[in-house]
Amino acid sequence: MTQKSTKKRNKILVILGPTATGKSGLAVKLAKKFNGEVVSADSRQVYKRLDLGTGKITKKEMLGIPHHMLDVVSPKKTFTIAEWKEQTEKIIKEIHEQGKLPIICGGTGFYIQSIVESVVLPEVPPNKILRKKLGKNSLENLQKILAKLDLRRFSNIDIKNRARLIRAIEIATAIGSVPPLKSVSKGIFDILQIGLVLPDKKLREKIHNRLIARVNAGMIREAISLHKNGLSWKRMCELGLEYRYLAFLLQKKLTKKEFFTRLEVEIWHYAKRQMTWFKRDKKIKWFTPNKTKNIDKEVGVFCGPTRIRTPVFPFGEENSTTEL
Repeated sequence: MTQKSTKKRNKILVILGPTATGKSGLAVKLAKKFNGEVVSADSRQVYKRLDLGTGKITKKEMLGIPHHMLDVVSPKKTFTIAEWKEQTEKIIKEIHEQGKLPIICGGTGFYIQSIVESVVLPEVPPNKILRKKLGKNSLENLQKILAKLDLRRFSNIDIKNRARLIRAIEIATAIGSVPPLKSVSKGIFDILQIGLVLPDKKLREKIHNRLIARVNAGMIREAISLHKNGLSWKRMCELGLEYRYLAFLLQKKLTKKEFFTRLEVEIWHYAKRQMTWFKRDKKIKWFTPNKTKNIDKEVGVFCGPTRIRTPVFPFGEENSTTEL
């Protein structure tokens, strides 16, 4: 081996997967054992006061582990992936300088890809006039506009995400099309990606129970408070999923039963889209959440014995691996 190939590289652990699979809890446990800090990769948890609607981890659940990229900006503002990537790269550097392990945890595939593959993002500044104009369009019209401008980008975007559609139209309008993402892989980091997956029936059950718990905990009251404090119905809809349907409910466009039923289905569809995105990356090592011993072993081999601090999985688990 050459001297270059044997040079020690800083490590990054990634915990990813669809919603409701237990990513946050696993990240905390692994951070406890392997001297880590958690960096959220969730496109909505960057916003302040969007807590119950996004399923944001609580201070109690953090168990004293530092968490980054939560509550970064007002929900009235738009926070781009370029901003997230820039701030996250600085945080990763700071965590490494402390001799700790950065653990990126979340379900926003594009955010994770931007770090794992060192994606170069197009430098197109926000166009407030265009955004205001586009904001008056329906979701269907935005889809048609992007498809006409850039069919390639339309084919791989989340077509139900208004904010991403508008950003893609903005870029395509400015430079002709949304350029294919370029990766600048310099081999700076060693990266292990752990994916959590559940059978469809179990995941749907978890989504159902989790939604009930969030509604009972005050998710509707949270939305009322957000609106009273200046978050418009339009912006709430742009934030997607829970907040879109909460806006519909509070404007009496849906009954509470319709709100719950339709939102549950929409979250399920979102989870399926997340899996479609993640399955493109063959480097991800997949486990069901109950295979904690296997996950622990995988991360232990990746990190090396010197980083281990305390046992993290004291309970009995199955020993067989269920990687996909």
